[in-house]
Amino acid sequence: MTHTPSDQHVGPAVTFGLLAAWALHDTEELAAAPGWLRRNVPVLRERFPGVPEALWRRAGSVDGRQFAVAVGMVGSIVAAASAAGAATGGRSAVYRTALNAFGLHGLVHLAQAAALRGYTPGSATSPVVVVPFTLWARARLRRAGVLRPTRPRDLVLGLALAGAAAAGSHAAAHRLLGRR
Repeated sequence: MTHTPSDQHVGPAVTFGLLAAWALHDTEELAAAPGWLRRNVPVLRERFPGVPEALWRRAGSVDGRQFAVAVGMVGSIVAAASAAGAATGGRSAVYRTALNAFGLHGLVHLAQAAALRGYTPGSATSPVVVVPFTLWARARLRRAGVLRPTRPRDLVLGLALAGAAAAGSHAAAHRLLGRR
């Protein structure tokens, strides 16, 4: 039987799958990032002297509790985007932007690992969870007729969302926990 786009259903594997894939990926980040930062910020500081000192101090002071709060905040954004995707059969612009952000976030992890020639938190699950899930979900949305062609603007918006979610959640966690 041949399927037309309208015959294809976008189910919870596509929409809430984003939340599940994100949870797997961020479990790696939760386990690795605080210790990795403590061990590697001194080396990175020397390797990249043009980065503002305030950023290195902030990165070096992130503890597991602060990181976990920030991850939880991002999780609420991903959960809301997944729910919006489920409610609209994948048509939600919020869901599609979050899906793009997730995939681009995975590519950033891979670029970081390549630039540093080694492991960086998030780089283990990016090629086996983040990128494959994003490509699969986008293919399902395309077959269902709900994914329009990606424009450069969509990529910029996805990267901006990923960056804003990460930076905003860490800043909020920093304030919430009273770090200096």
